[in-house]
Amino acid sequence: MNVTQEVLRVLDEVLSLNGRSASFTRNTPLLGAIPELDSMAVVSLITSLEDQFGLVVDDDDIDGSTFATVGSLADFVSVKLAG
Repeated sequence: MNVTQEVLRVLDEVLSLNGRSASFTRNTPLLGAIPELDSMAVVSLITSLEDQFGLVVDDDDIDGSTFATVGSLADFVSVKLAG
């Protein structure tokens, strides 16, 4: 499974980006750069990532840097998957 591609798919779905995520790279900024990614969307995104990947994300696990870029979010998911 390509974690980055799956994270992009979830981002596109949760934020209703209508395919805009197809042009995103690991360096694409997220929080503060994508208007659709507001505080409520972050909660929905976390829930969707938990469902998609079978993860449990605790409040202490995340901070603003988690959502800095596509790459930082994908790396977070990868670390959580590794246990």
